[in-house]
Amino acid sequence: MDKISPDSPQYVYEQLAAIIERKIRSGEYPPGTRLPGELTMTHDYGVGPGTVRRALNILRDKGLVVTVRARGSFVVDPLPPASDEASTS
Repeated sequence: MDKISPDSPQYVYEQLAAIIERKIRSGEYPPGTRLPGELTMTHDYGVGPGTVRRALNILRDKGLVVTVRARGSFVVDPLPPASDEASTS
C-alpha cells in the first residue's frame, strides 16, 4: 500500500520510509536509480518536506540510499540485505 494513513500508530515519516523501502526492494527503484525529488514526494504522498527528509534519513541509516548534495538521493548498489534476511544469516 502506497498511502499514508493518518490513523496509523506509526509516524508519517516512518510510513513514508517503509513505502520507499518497499519500492526499492521490489525493484521499482533499482540500484543506482535517483529517487524522486523532495517536492515531488511531498505532492505524491501529501506530506511536508520535513517528513520527506526524515524518511530519507531513515533510509540512509539503513544503508539503502545515499544523498549527493545538489544532485538528489540515489539507491545504493548493491543493496544491503533486508533486516529480516540479515537476522537469518
